[in-house]
Amino acid sequence: MTEPILIRRTVLIALATAVQTLTPAIVAVASLLVVMRFWGVSLQSHPATFVVFVAVTFIVLFRPPSDVSTQMAVLPFPMAAAVLIRWFLLVIIIAVIGYATHSLAMLPTVVSVVWVLLTPLLLFAAAMFMHRMMRRIVMMASAHRRVIIAGYNETSLELYRRLRGNPVLRLNVEGFFDDRGADRLDMSPGAKLIGRLSAIAEHVKQNQTDVIFIALPVRHVKRVLDLLDELRDTTASIYYVPDIFVFDLIQARSGELNGIPVVAMCETPFQGYRGVTKRLFDVFVSAGALLIASPLFLLVALAVRLSSPGPVIFRQRRYGLDGQEIIVYKFRTMSVTEDGPEIRQASRTDSRVTRLGAILRRTSLDELPQLINVLQGRMSLVGPRPHAVAHNEMYRKLIKGYMVRHKVLPGITGLAQVSGCRGETSSVEAMEARVKYDIDYLRHWSLTLDLKILLLTAVKVVWDDSAY
Repeated sequence: MTEPILIRRTVLIALATAVQTLTPAIVAVASLLVVMRFWGVSLQSHPATFVVFVAVTFIVLFRPPSDVSTQMAVLPFPMAAAVLIRWFLLVIIIAVIGYATHSLAMLPTVVSVVWVLLTPLLLFAAAMFMHRMMRRIVMMASAHRRVIIAGYNETSLELYRRLRGNPVLRLNVEGFFDDRGADRLDMSPGAKLIGRLSAIAEHVKQNQTDVIFIALPVRHVKRVLDLLDELRDTTASIYYVPDIFVFDLIQARSGELNGIPVVAMCETPFQGYRGVTKRLFDVFVSAGALLIASPLFLLVALAVRLSSPGPVIFRQRRYGLDGQEIIVYKFRTMSVTEDGPEIRQASRTDSRVTRLGAILRRTSLDELPQLINVLQGRMSLVGPRPHAVAHNEMYRKLIKGYMVRHKVLPGITGLAQVSGCRGETSSVEAMEARVKYDIDYLRHWSLTLDLKILLLTAVKVVWDDSAY
């Protein structure tokens, strides 16, 4: 739950986490094999089974916390204590099962004793090394995210202190918003009151705020709902921080950030391993598609060059992840290359579309260069279609929640396109329908859904005539 707030997990971090999970088992097994070899014990059938059992048990018992921030906050001495406690439990488990299965009888007593005494030292050294490595990777992989907190109270102040005390979170708290003045709030040293709650939406737009924590009391639910409504024209991640100090909690469970319960209210689905899975899928499929389609790519490029004057590749500014501008590539299909404050959408009888361009648009071959955008990490194979900046600025004023679709990377194809919303959006109602499908995609994403959309896209290219 806390990973979306912490970092945008990269492939490097995912691989490092996997190595971190396997390291204790590797260290324990390696140390056992070295000790066995030193005392001349051969790896016969029973010891081999014992070694496998040790590896599996270590992977289970020494699994690192899924919340990277929790790992980074652990100090050396608590880490050493945790290693010793887990090692003690594991030795008991191994002794019981080894005695019951007669596996321990195959090992000389000196081998067992030396292994039991040597391994925890090696485990602690490995844990310290992995801790430092993960810290470096996390600090490299994630830039600071700008944070504001709505509501000044005991809960939000405690959250503020914990965020400041854990730099690995990479969350830079700019200040608080509250309808009460600084004189009434008795602000804590270092805490900054930026303005009233009504000023949050405008502040977020002007300062590119990344994360908003809403820490208003539960009795102000109407104000929370109003605030969420005002923030629907932004791409900020929004979390609600319940006032835990007004409840008598017993064995309560919730998502947390450094011990503070938080509830995600508006966040991208592509965080943690889900984001890594989607990115790996995008890279492998787009790279394979480019390799297979490279002859067609060159043929279309040559045809565009010979058919009409102008560049082969059309570059246009569009909005990508979190509403940041990106450059999207397409084969040029028009006699013009518009990218200004006003852009007219292509229509069925558009005189700007060249004869070859009409064929490319009908077959979607003009989208082939966007596979390069996918490899660059600017786009995904599946996601909300990116619109020209001029169209974004127009529709975000007309359609509530329009910018929420930018919580994920834009796609070459999407749920809207395979659901009948392809081609020109000649009315606000048509764009509203497209946005509805885009947000449904965010709500229900799965890799299976991506595969289904890609398959339906292939069918649509052959049978659908709504593209022009």
